Amino acid sequence: MPDIKILNEGDLRHAVQLDADAVNCIENAFELLATRDVAMPPILSMHIPEQNGELDVKTAYVPGIPSFAVKMSPGFFDNPKLGFPSVNGLMVVFSAKTGLVEAVLLDNGYLTDVRTAAAGAVAAKYLSRQNATVAGIIGTGTQARLQLEALLLVRNIERAIIWGRDQDKADACAADCDQQLGIETVATSSVDELAAASDIIVTTTPSTVPILNAEHLHAGLHVTAMGSDADYKTELAPEFLMGADRYICDRLAQCRKQGELRGAIEAGLITEDTVLPELGEIVAGRAPGRRSETEITICDLTGMGIQDTAIAAQAMKRSNASQTGTIFLS
Repeated sequence: MPDIKILNEGDLRHAVQLDADAVNCIENAFELLATRDVAMPPILSMHIPEQNGELDVKTAYVPGIPSFAVKMSPGFFDNPKLGFPSVNGLMVVFSAKTGLVEAVLLDNGYLTDVRTAAAGAVAAKYLSRQNATVAGIIGTGTQARLQLEALLLVRNIERAIIWGRDQDKADACAADCDQQLGIETVATSSVDELAAASDIIVTTTPSTVPILNAEHLHAGLHVTAMGSDADYKTELAPEFLMGADRYICDRLAQCRKQGELRGAIEAGLITEDTVLPELGEIVAGRAPGRRSETEITICDLTGMGIQDTAIAAQAMKRSNASQTGTIFLS
């Protein structure tokens, strides 16, 4: 049996950062999903309501990538009260040729954070106005900060507005982003104010009730919704979804069951068999991106196994080149 490489969070932070290369990696993954015979099973998702927790397992095999990752991602959203992060997890990397384990990536959710933020950047690149300058971030956690950082890689964002249910956390998040990202960032107690002022809105919460409704729509707005990745979560009211000019998803089958599209189907506003464009089709040039300055667009990101395989492959390539990690002799 071959040896197995163990990469801890420090090793992986050294190998992969949220930068243009990470965005390119995930952008390429979206294109591969639209153009190659990718095997990507449905998400295995387990809800643990007593602890406000969940576990998602995602994977994908991509022809041309020499390995594939199986990612286990727990999210326990009361953990901050106990002094622990809400999200952690790990990835196991297998050889796509032999099926043998090549590595265990003990990233504590870091690679998931990077690839999720990079996907937000890809959505904004293709669907937001090129002259967008104001970003509204709904949420105050790690992903809220990373989504704003990722937007700066694809748009000239000059000002950001943060909203969260806990005003103290919103204030702290805004202060951190203002200092670390070097753009004017303020907190607001009003979703209405955030929506009215924003060119791009990114929703990053585990909310189970809608935060944005039809009254928040306005010409030229782009919304990336990435918080709803389970059948009990929602951040967008069905009327908000149907009021947009275009709805784009990462994976239609997933969004019907676990994304924002589920609520519109349950409300009877759209049928389950309606065919809608996927972001990969836009990246691959098979469907148009933003079509006008006034178009209202929504991109629903539930998170896909192909993103995990892609970011894990990049981490493996870079760690092998730098000879980082610990070898476990099998």
